[in-house]
Amino acid sequence: MALLHHPFISNNSLARTLPFSPLPHNLTTATRKTSRATVSVAELLIPKTRLKQGRRGSIFCSAVAEVGGGALVDEKEGGGSEDDRVFLGHTLVEEEKGQVGRVEYDWREEWYPLYLTRNIPDDAPLGLTVFDKQLVLYKDGSGVLRCYEDRCPHRLAKLSEGQLVDGKLECLYHGWQFEGDGKCVRIPQLPKGAQIPRSACTKTYEVRDSQGVVWVWMSDKNPPNPDKLPWFENFARPGFQDNSTIHELPYDHSILLENLMDPAHVPISHDRTDWSAKREDAQALVFKVTERTDRGFAGEWSKESEQDNPSSLRFDAPCVLQNNRVIVNNKGEKHYLSGLFLCRPAGQGKSMLIVRFGSTVGSFLPKVIPKWYIHQNACKVFEQDMGFLSSQNEVLMKEKVPTKELYINLRSSDTWVAEYRKWMDKVGHGMPYHFGHRTISLPREPAVVEHAPAGLIAGASASLPAKGGLGTTHAPNPANRYFRHVVHCKDCRSAIQAFEAWKNALSIMALASTALAILVSGRQWKALLLVSTALFLAGVQACSSVIAINTTNFIRHHRRL
Repeated sequence: MALLHHPFISNNSLARTLPFSPLPHNLTTATRKTSRATVSVAELLIPKTRLKQGRRGSIFCSAVAEVGGGALVDEKEGGGSEDDRVFLGHTLVEEEKGQVGRVEYDWREEWYPLYLTRNIPDDAPLGLTVFDKQLVLYKDGSGVLRCYEDRCPHRLAKLSEGQLVDGKLECLYHGWQFEGDGKCVRIPQLPKGAQIPRSACTKTYEVRDSQGVVWVWMSDKNPPNPDKLPWFENFARPGFQDNSTIHELPYDHSILLENLMDPAHVPISHDRTDWSAKREDAQALVFKVTERTDRGFAGEWSKESEQDNPSSLRFDAPCVLQNNRVIVNNKGEKHYLSGLFLCRPAGQGKSMLIVRFGSTVGSFLPKVIPKWYIHQNACKVFEQDMGFLSSQNEVLMKEKVPTKELYINLRSSDTWVAEYRKWMDKVGHGMPYHFGHRTISLPREPAVVEHAPAGLIAGASASLPAKGGLGTTHAPNPANRYFRHVVHCKDCRSAIQAFEAWKNALSIMALASTALAILVSGRQWKALLLVSTALFLAGVQACSSVIAINTTNFIRHHRRL
């Protein structure tokens, strides 16, 4: 079960991820010798703190904090040098080597993960975004995947709101139809004998189906570069089995990636979500960066007590994060475990995540546990993160300063977060917007606001991917579990529809049984029919509970510790 739930792989489990709360960045130290080189957040923020305003409204601290086995870190006002054993930041050596310099980068010259192949509908177009570029993906009459700009050249209506007619994509505004490479093949309003204008065509994008994921090449200048299309070795191994889900999330993809790179938050944020996350297990972690390139970084991490068997992490541009692990069993056989996260930027304050957990270890649990149950537990984990990730996104947009001005990055928990933001410093100039460690570029285009259909068609459209209806369950709100996950997941939609059907059938049977109990005269028959009614109502309640589990957000109940 742990393999199916958690992004980070350790000796005993795979774990999940979250960012560190923004705190004043200029907390510097003059440190006495200590037996331990780690410090917790609570230990850093011990009383005896004096605050004063600094540049850009930042706060300078003067504090005495207990470190390790009782040694003290004396925080000087607005000065001093950071303790390298505790804090993270650029060093002079890094700057001299040019590791924080800009490199050539263009966000369009990349492949982006669009969707899980198995969840693409056969009978409807699918509206998706990469940053603020709106796309429509569909299968034509031959089952070939096609991707266009999501707007009709006639009057700019969204083609994703259209329908498929004989394998052609039809705009529902005036019925223009498109096929293949975006050519318009039908305009109902043309007079007889008139030619369809050559300009009546859509902009197309190249897509590829690779290892169960559809990728799109965003460049309009250069042909697709196959060398940049990600390939994941573990997923091609014989006997490798995975459980994959897709989630729409209400915060920026950089916040999402930062969250997924952070194993330190798991015991706290996801305490008791399942047996592997417990707040008493929170501790200092050990990180080692093994590779830095212009396209990402890689390294190893472990708990202090498990340094002999670390987990690996790799980030590759533009939005791929992997956690891999190799386990050797008693027979000397190697087994491979992977947590793969494909984090597509879906616009300002929005992202879409494809999660893929898999291994070569055979397990009976995925066969006996319904997929909808595994998926709803994954939704619960993201909902536990959602509140502070969304607020973190808001703070970054409001403050408009690099993360160096806002974060306190600890060496024992935030190494990957710092590496990622420093990578942003290198390539951010080639992105629509970014928040780096030392640099930022704010969005230059207004955010795209999506509107869901309303009225009589709302209920029907809510059952289609990337659509949303009105009402509690189907509300087109990215904080809503149904809208975030269920509309994108065939398994969960099918399960909910099946339980809805059973609920209705059992309700009818309960009414019929009750009516017969009233009409019959024999006591035994009355008792039997009333017992049947009770069983039918119990079934109705069970079906309602399953539907609620899949459509109701997790609510955190604070408990006394």
